[in-house]
Amino acid sequence: MMRLSTFLIFVIAVTANFAFAQTDSLKLDLKQAEILFLKNNFELLASNYQIDQAKAEVITAKLFDNPELEYENLFYNHETKKFLQTSFEYGQYAASISQLVKLAGKRNKNIKLAQTGIKLAELEYFDLLRTLKFELRNTFYKTYFSAQSVKVYEDQIKSTESLLKAYDIQLKAGNVALKDVIRIKSLIIGLKSEQANLINDLEDHYKDLRLLCGLEPNSILKLSVSTAAERNLKLDQIPYSTLLDSARTNRADLKLAKTDLEYNELNLKLQKAMAIPDVEISLAYDLKGNYPEKYTGIGLKIPIPLFNRNQGEIKKARVGIDAATSNIKKQELILSNEVFNSYQTALRNEKLLSEIDPSFNGDFNKIVNGLIKNFRERNISLIEFLDLYESYKENILQINNLEFEKMSSREELNYVTGANIFK
Repeated sequence: MMRLSTFLIFVIAVTANFAFAQTDSLKLDLKQAEILFLKNNFELLASNYQIDQAKAEVITAKLFDNPELEYENLFYNHETKKFLQTSFEYGQYAASISQLVKLAGKRNKNIKLAQTGIKLAELEYFDLLRTLKFELRNTFYKTYFSAQSVKVYEDQIKSTESLLKAYDIQLKAGNVALKDVIRIKSLIIGLKSEQANLINDLEDHYKDLRLLCGLEPNSILKLSVSTAAERNLKLDQIPYSTLLDSARTNRADLKLAKTDLEYNELNLKLQKAMAIPDVEISLAYDLKGNYPEKYTGIGLKIPIPLFNRNQGEIKKARVGIDAATSNIKKQELILSNEVFNSYQTALRNEKLLSEIDPSFNGDFNKIVNGLIKNFRERNISLIEFLDLYESYKENILQINNLEFEKMSSREELNYVTGANIFK
């Protein structure tokens, strides 16, 4: 009995936890989503580790070469038939210590190159942040407005099912034709089918949003959007030149291209310095294998740059400078085209949305109830009712899509300018 009771308690606890996990929901606005994104996004975390790796390269560049110690001992004396003797009378050993001294400022040039590598890693991080942040905000708005469209279907299905119940009663009383009931049933089936397709897309949007924010798959999200600030800021009040200047100042990919040129210029200086040989200084002691006995000597070793003067790496560095210069011009052209195109798209979307009567997108139930009332009172026919019903639904869906396109085009302007113009 005790085991059975324990098992039942365990089952109830697991069931309760599962039910809680299924019903608990996370309310998110855009700012809260961004906080989760910055904290949990794995791509950002991985990119941040690359900055730490670049910083480790600076530590390596600052290190001096280790001295080298060399020791040689008589292994076997065939006269005394003994191993490893070190005495002056019967043994022999020699030792030396050497240190490589780098010339032409190679160490400092390596340090500067590694420090520029940190800048490159940081700019790659910020460019990834810019890209993922746009993806996050765009996905957030896409998910929110898709959920609003799903709600339109829910309201329409609910009101149509209510109408169907009333028509079933009237059909039994012989007041309406069967064909009218069938038409209403067909409408409900069509609405449910369209809603199912929309829900499938919505679930994909939720999945993308969870991945960006690092959330578990069973997280139920309820999104909220405040568009008051966005409506107060009029896009046509922002000059195109201001957006272009912002992009040239803030875009991480353009800064990355310019820093890459700096990196290649520093690399050319380093490769030229590498053509200058380094000096190895050594100090040696020999017990009696040299003249005089107990010999001490100082040595100097330097390669003669007769054949290898690092010609290949120098040429490669020069080609790198040419490629980086060309890449800057390409990035500047891409930047200006993206800003212009995004600005025109945003203006067009906002103009189209502004032309819609704000009163049209009113309370859905109020308008639908008015349609149903007119239909019941025989002010309009079933065909007219269904046509108006469908037209209203399509217009609401289009308005939701236009609202999304407006917010998406504003987010794209944030993306192409590298600034939070619309927060």
